Amino acid sequence: MKGEGAWPARRGPQGTDSEYLAGLRGRSPALALDPPALHTPPRRGPRTPGLRRTQPGLSKSCRGAFQSPRPSPKSGQADGASEDSLHLDIQKLKEKRDLLDKEITQLISEGYSVNELEDHISLLHEYNDIKDVGQMLLGKLAVIRGVTTKELYPEFGLDMND
Repeated sequence: MKGEGAWPARRGPQGTDSEYLAGLRGRSPALALDPPALHTPPRRGPRTPGLRRTQPGLSKSCRGAFQSPRPSPKSGQADGASEDSLHLDIQKLKEKRDLLDKEITQLISEGYSVNELEDHISLLHEYNDIKDVGQMLLGKLAVIRGVTTKELYPEFGLDMND
Protein backbone atom coordinates (compact mmCIF):
# COMPACT_ATOMS: atom_id res chain seq x y z
CA MET A 1 0.00 0.00 0.00
CA LYS A 2 2.66 2.40 -0.95
CA GLY A 3 1.46 5.96 -1.64
CA GLU A 4 -2.00 5.33 -0.14
CA GLY A 5 -3.36 6.18 3.27
CA ALA A 6 -4.11 3.62 5.92
CA TRP A 7 -7.76 3.61 4.91
CA PRO A 8 -8.92 2.45 1.51
CA ALA A 9 -10.77 5.04 -0.59
CA ARG A 10 -14.55 4.80 -0.25
CA ARG A 11 -16.77 4.85 -3.25
CA GLY A 12 -20.28 6.19 -2.87
CA PRO A 13 -22.95 7.91 -4.99
CA GLN A 14 -20.72 11.00 -5.26
CA GLY A 15 -17.64 9.04 -6.34
CA THR A 16 -14.53 8.52 -4.24
CA ASP A 17 -13.79 10.58 -1.14
CA SER A 18 -11.17 12.62 -2.97
CA GLU A 19 -13.59 13.35 -5.83
CA TYR A 20 -16.22 14.41 -3.33
CA LEU A 21 -13.81 16.67 -1.42
CA ALA A 22 -12.46 18.17 -4.66
CA GLY A 23 -16.00 19.13 -5.62
CA LEU A 24 -16.39 20.98 -2.34
CA ARG A 25 -13.46 23.36 -2.85
CA GLY A 26 -14.58 26.96 -2.57
CA ARG A 27 -17.79 26.02 -0.76
CA SER A 28 -18.77 26.34 2.86
CA PRO A 29 -16.60 24.32 5.29
CA ALA A 30 -19.75 22.92 6.84
CA LEU A 31 -20.54 21.13 3.59
CA ALA A 32 -17.28 19.21 3.79
CA LEU A 33 -18.29 17.79 7.16
CA ASP A 34 -21.80 16.63 6.32
CA PRO A 35 -23.00 14.72 3.27
CA PRO A 36 -24.98 16.80 0.75
CA ALA A 37 -28.17 14.85 1.41
CA LEU A 38 -28.42 16.46 4.84
CA HIS A 39 -28.22 19.98 3.37
CA THR A 40 -31.22 19.77 1.10
CA PRO A 41 -34.01 22.07 2.30
CA PRO A 42 -37.18 20.40 3.53
CA ARG A 43 -39.88 20.04 0.91
CA ARG A 44 -43.03 22.04 1.45
CA GLY A 45 -46.46 21.41 0.06
CA PRO A 46 -48.10 23.68 -2.51
CA ARG A 47 -48.87 27.18 -1.29
CA THR A 48 -52.51 28.08 -0.97
CA PRO A 49 -53.19 31.60 -2.26
CA GLY A 50 -56.29 31.87 -0.05
CA LEU A 51 -54.16 31.82 3.09
CA ARG A 52 -52.24 35.01 2.36
CA ARG A 53 -52.63 37.77 4.91
CA THR A 54 -52.34 40.57 2.37
CA GLN A 55 -52.51 40.89 -1.36
CA PRO A 56 -49.19 40.87 -3.19
CA GLY A 57 -47.68 44.29 -3.70
CA LEU A 58 -47.98 47.34 -1.54
CA SER A 59 -51.15 48.08 0.37
CA LYS A 60 -52.94 51.40 -0.01
CA SER A 61 -51.52 52.68 3.27
CA CYS A 62 -47.97 52.07 2.05
CA ARG A 63 -48.29 53.78 -1.32
CA GLY A 64 -48.49 57.37 -0.10
CA ALA A 65 -45.77 59.58 1.27
CA PHE A 66 -44.79 59.21 4.92
CA GLN A 67 -46.83 61.35 7.29
CA SER A 68 -45.37 61.98 10.71
CA PRO A 69 -47.77 61.73 13.66
CA ARG A 70 -46.09 64.83 15.09
CA PRO A 71 -47.67 68.00 13.71
CA SER A 72 -45.28 70.18 11.79
CA PRO A 73 -45.15 73.89 12.64
CA LYS A 74 -47.10 76.05 10.23
CA SER A 75 -44.88 78.01 7.89
CA GLY A 76 -46.90 81.19 8.52
CA GLN A 77 -46.83 80.73 12.31
CA ALA A 78 -44.56 83.17 14.07
CA ASP A 79 -42.10 82.02 16.73
CA GLY A 80 -43.89 84.30 19.18
CA ALA A 81 -47.10 82.27 18.87
CA SER A 82 -45.32 79.02 19.74
CA GLU A 83 -43.56 80.78 22.62
CA ASP A 84 -46.93 82.02 23.92
CA SER A 85 -48.23 78.46 23.69
CA LEU A 86 -45.27 77.21 25.74
CA HIS A 87 -45.84 79.88 28.40
CA LEU A 88 -49.50 78.87 28.59
CA ASP A 89 -48.52 75.20 29.02
CA ILE A 90 -46.08 76.15 31.79
CA GLN A 91 -48.78 78.18 33.53
CA LYS A 92 -51.22 75.24 33.38
CA LEU A 93 -48.59 72.89 34.85
CA LYS A 94 -47.88 75.32 37.70
CA GLU A 95 -51.60 75.52 38.48
CA LYS A 96 -51.83 71.73 38.51
CA ARG A 97 -48.81 71.52 40.84
CA ASP A 98 -50.39 74.05 43.22
CA LEU A 99 -53.66 72.10 43.22
CA LEU A 100 -51.83 68.85 44.05
CA ASP A 101 -49.86 70.58 46.83
CA LYS A 102 -53.16 71.78 48.37
CA GLU A 103 -54.58 68.27 48.14
CA ILE A 104 -51.51 66.81 49.87
CA THR A 105 -51.71 69.39 52.67
CA GLN A 106 -55.41 68.62 53.15
CA LEU A 107 -54.74 64.86 53.40
CA ILE A 108 -51.96 65.42 55.93
CA SER A 109 -54.22 67.71 58.00
CA GLU A 110 -56.89 64.96 58.01
CA GLY A 111 -54.39 62.60 59.61
CA TYR A 112 -53.12 60.63 56.64
CA SER A 113 -49.44 59.82 56.54
CA VAL A 114 -47.38 59.18 53.41
CA ASN A 115 -46.12 55.85 54.80
CA GLU A 116 -49.66 54.69 55.56
CA LEU A 117 -50.81 55.56 52.05
CA GLU A 118 -47.80 53.78 50.49
CA ASP A 119 -48.59 50.66 52.55
CA HIS A 120 -52.22 50.84 51.47
CA ILE A 121 -51.22 51.13 47.80
CA SER A 122 -48.84 48.19 48.18
CA LEU A 123 -51.63 46.06 49.68
CA LEU A 124 -53.94 47.02 46.81
CA HIS A 125 -51.32 45.85 44.30
CA GLU A 126 -50.99 42.54 46.16
CA TYR A 127 -54.79 42.14 46.21
CA ASN A 128 -54.98 42.76 42.46
CA ASP A 129 -52.25 40.18 41.79
CA ILE A 130 -54.09 37.56 43.87
CA LYS A 131 -57.38 38.41 42.16
CA ASP A 132 -55.72 38.01 38.74
CA VAL A 133 -54.50 34.53 39.69
CA GLY A 134 -58.00 33.63 40.91
CA GLN A 135 -59.51 34.82 37.62
CA MET A 136 -56.99 32.77 35.68
CA LEU A 137 -57.81 29.64 37.70
CA LEU A 138 -61.55 30.21 37.24
CA GLY A 139 -60.99 30.54 33.50
CA LYS A 140 -59.03 27.28 33.33
CA LEU A 141 -61.69 25.46 35.39
CA ALA A 142 -64.42 26.85 33.13
CA VAL A 143 -62.59 25.55 30.05
CA ILE A 144 -62.19 22.10 31.63
CA ARG A 145 -65.89 21.96 32.57
CA GLY A 146 -67.01 23.50 29.28
CA VAL A 147 -68.87 26.38 30.93
CA THR A 148 -68.39 30.13 31.20
CA THR A 149 -66.65 31.75 34.15
CA LYS A 150 -69.90 33.59 34.90
CA GLU A 151 -71.55 30.22 35.59
CA LEU A 152 -68.84 29.37 38.16
CA TYR A 153 -69.29 32.53 40.27
CA PRO A 154 -72.30 31.30 42.32
CA GLU A 155 -70.61 27.95 42.99
CA PHE A 156 -67.72 29.72 44.72
CA GLY A 157 -69.82 32.44 46.36
CA LEU A 158 -68.41 35.22 44.18
CA ASP A 159 -70.17 38.45 43.26
CA MET A 160 -70.28 39.42 39.59
CA ASN A 161 -69.72 43.08 40.52
CA ASP A 162 -66.51 42.39 42.45
